[in-house]
Amino acid sequence: MYYTDKNHFKSLSGYEIGSTWYPRVTKIVEIKSKPALYKFYAELDSFQQGEDIKNNSAAEGTLIHEAVEKILVGESPVIDPSIEPSIRAFYKFLEKRNIQTDLEYIEKQVVNYDDRYAGTLDALAIIDGKFGVLDIKTSQAIYRDYNLQTSAYMGALEKQFKNLQTRWILRIDQNKKCLKCGAILRSKGGREKIRSARIGSKLLPMCNEKEHRWSELEGEVELQEFPYWKEDYKAFLGAKKLWEWENEYWLNKVGYL
Repeated sequence: MYYTDKNHFKSLSGYEIGSTWYPRVTKIVEIKSKPALYKFYAELDSFQQGEDIKNNSAAEGTLIHEAVEKILVGESPVIDPSIEPSIRAFYKFLEKRNIQTDLEYIEKQVVNYDDRYAGTLDALAIIDGKFGVLDIKTSQAIYRDYNLQTSAYMGALEKQFKNLQTRWILRIDQNKKCLKCGAILRSKGGREKIRSARIGSKLLPMCNEKEHRWSELEGEVELQEFPYWKEDYKAFLGAKKLWEWENEYWLNKVGYL
């Protein structure tokens, strides 16, 4: 990442809290290698095409985040038509699962003064009687990398909330399914991608491209709990150490090291 000066670095990489600057959790975890992301860029015509898709995807994800967070605190947001299937599926999901949260704990900024970092979590919630961190994702799957981010939030909150028990990833997405072979068509950021259906780890054969019969766009919601966060937190601190090494020049400039 290229930074023009120390203020540019500070604004993109952290938060000014009081009179102290702290690096941002999401910036720290970017240091981890992401082979799937490299493959994504390699499949495209240009780097700029990848950036456009990524930015459009982020905008779509923000729409879902904002709507879901309002719903969680009892509001009735106006739903953008582009994300209606996702939100409709989320409303149905809420009929089956008891999720409680409070406006005070939505988009909550947290700080770890001992390990010196800060972040903004999506929500603190009570789900089925357990109190913990709830992180909302709009990806096509739940990836292990997310555990680094959520463990950092747990590490920042454990002293403040003695009853903090667990963490969850709430994944919300939308796609079409082939009525013949079960393949999944996902359109995100202006890019369409088809992947085979699975039974366990086994990929099922797909129709020929022109033979697919696609359903209407459907939302899907997945909630997974990850209660054991201590080992993930050690990995996060390792990533933080590497990120500090990578950005030593700028961190000295801003007085962090």
